[in-house]
Amino acid sequence: MSSHQPRTITPSDLPEAITRYLGAHHAHDTATAVAAFTGDAAVTDDGRTYRGAAAIEQWLNRSASEFTYTIELTEAQQTDPTHYVATHHLEGDFPGGVVDLRYQFSLRDDLIERLVIEP
Repeated sequence: MSSHQPRTITPSDLPEAITRYLGAHHAHDTATAVAAFTGDAAVTDDGRTYRGAAAIEQWLNRSASEFTYTIELTEAQQTDPTHYVATHHLEGDFPGGVVDLRYQFSLRDDLIERLVIEP
């Protein structure tokens, strides 16, 4: 991420690719979620990195069925014109049961080039 100081924004100010991905991911619409990424995108989640559309699609399908949980977008930030953070509060049947996760997005050409999900 950039060294710029993040500024809080409203969720409605997140770029279209991010809101499209988040909405599709929550609705378990894998095809729409994958379409929000560049062809060479990478996602890092739970310490593992998934590169390219096929790997991201497999990750999305697995994450949609692995646990049952509720998710709420609690904060959005913009670091610079291509870097955003969306913080989500999750509660469910995963280990620990409750967690706040930071979804750190890097954009290129109005699509998600990189997503890092971490506490």
